Amino acid sequence: MRWRVGLLVLAAALLAGCVANDVEPINTHVTQVGPGSPDYIPDAPADGSTVVALSFSGGGTRATAFSYGVLQALDAVEVGSGGRAHTLIDEVRVVGGVSGGAVTAAYLGYKGRGYRELRERFLLRDAESSLHTAKLAPANLARLWKGGVNDRSTFAAWLDRNLFDGATYSAFRRPGAPLVWIHASDIYNGTAFGFTYDRFAAICSDLDKLRIADAVAASAAFPAVFAPVVVSTTTPTTRCNYKQPDWIERGLNDPEAPERVKAAARAMESYQNNDRVNYIKLLDGGLTDNIAVVGFAESLDIAVSPHSPLSPQAAVRMRTLIMIVADAGRRKEPDWVKVKQGPGLVDMIDATAGTSIASSVRDEFDSLKLEFRLWREKLVKYRCSLPAAAVARYRGGLSGWKCRDVQMVVELVSFADLPPEEAAALNVIPTRLRLTPEQVERTIQAGRDAVRLNPRLQQAFRRAQGRSGFVAAGSP
Repeated sequence: MRWRVGLLVLAAALLAGCVANDVEPINTHVTQVGPGSPDYIPDAPADGSTVVALSFSGGGTRATAFSYGVLQALDAVEVGSGGRAHTLIDEVRVVGGVSGGAVTAAYLGYKGRGYRELRERFLLRDAESSLHTAKLAPANLARLWKGGVNDRSTFAAWLDRNLFDGATYSAFRRPGAPLVWIHASDIYNGTAFGFTYDRFAAICSDLDKLRIADAVAASAAFPAVFAPVVVSTTTPTTRCNYKQPDWIERGLNDPEAPERVKAAARAMESYQNNDRVNYIKLLDGGLTDNIAVVGFAESLDIAVSPHSPLSPQAAVRMRTLIMIVADAGRRKEPDWVKVKQGPGLVDMIDATAGTSIASSVRDEFDSLKLEFRLWREKLVKYRCSLPAAAVARYRGGLSGWKCRDVQMVVELVSFADLPPEEAAALNVIPTRLRLTPEQVERTIQAGRDAVRLNPRLQQAFRRAQGRSGFVAAGSP
C-alpha cells in the first residue's frame, strides 16, 4: 500500500507542471464605474407594515434544502396587505447566504416566487457530477498541489448552465426583488468578501456583469476541494472615476469605528494598492461567517442615519421586522466521548473545526441580536421625533400611528429545534453536493418544522396577519 501511495505522490509531482487550474478572474474592468451599494434595502411592494430578512448558513446541499424548507414555511403564511392577499415570501426585502445557503439566497433573488423550481433544478440533481472525482488519482493530486482539486470550470460552470441560466447580477434588479447578500472569504485580508457594488466599484468592475454562478461558487469554495476563486483588482492604467464611500474613510481614520468596519476598510484600501494586491483570492464564506449575517451587521455598522438600512418611508411604515437565521450546521454524537482514549487524528480535526464553527455561530448570532436591539432604540427615537406632516406623508395618514409600535423578532432556527430523534437523524446527513431524494425531503421538512415550532416566529406571523387586517382560514 505504501509503495502505491508513493507512486501516486511521485506521479502527482511530475504532473503538477502539466495540470493547471482555471485561475482566470471572474470579473472584468470598466473605465466608468457605476454607483456604489444602495443606502437602503428595497422598500416593501405592499403597505410595508412587515419586513422579512433571511440569512442562510453553509452546509452543502443539506443547507440548501433546509433553507428551502424555511422559504416554504414563509410561503404558507398568508397575509393581506395593499388590498390583496399574499404570503410572507412577498415581504422578504433582504436575503443573505453562504455556501449551500447562497444557492437558495441567490435563486430567491433571481426567481422570486419561482424559487420552487430549486427543488427540481438543484436539490434533486447531482451537482457533484461536475466535480473531479475524490479518488487519489495522480491528476487530482496534481490539482490539489496547485491549490485545489476543482476550479471554476466545474461547479461554477454547472451552476451557470443548470440553475442560473447564464444570468448576471443585473438579474437581481427585477421589480420587487429583495437585496441579495452573498459573501466569500478574502484569505489574504482574513475578512468576509461581500459581492457588493461598493467592493466592485473599488476595483473598477461592474458587479452587474458578474455571473451569479461565480459568486455562489466562490461562496462555496471549500479549501482543497476547490481552488481559490480569483478576482482581479485595478491596474495602474485603469481609471474609472471611483469615489470612495464615507464608511471607508471612517474605518481607516476613526479609532471608535467597529473593528469589523476597520477590517473591511483596510481590505478595500488594499484592493486599490497594486503594490500589495493584484488578485483577490476567495474561498468558502463559512471561513469568516458560517451563518451569513455579516451583510446585515455591516449595514448596521456603517449606517448613515438612525433608520438605515431602511429608507425613511419604510422606517415609518414598518411595524414588524422578522429576521430568520437558518443554520444547517451539523452536530454528530461521537463515539470517543464514551471511552478514555480518543479522539484520533481524523476525529480530532473534525471536532476542532466543529467546535470553532459552533462557537463563532453563537457569538455572531448574539452580536446580531444586540445590534438589532440597539437599532430598534435608535429607530424608535427617530420615529418619535418626526413631525406629524412627515409621518402622514410617509404613511398616507395618521390613523393608527404609534411611534413606538415597532417589534423586531430575530430568531435562529436549526436542527436543535426539532425532536431529539429527528435532530439525530438529520445530523448524520452529509454536507456534500449530492443527497438522496429521501435525505432532501427530510431536510426540507426540517426547515418547515423548525419555523413552525418556533413560538416567537409564530407570534410574529400572527402579528403580521393582524396588522394587515388579514386572518388566515382556520385562525382563531
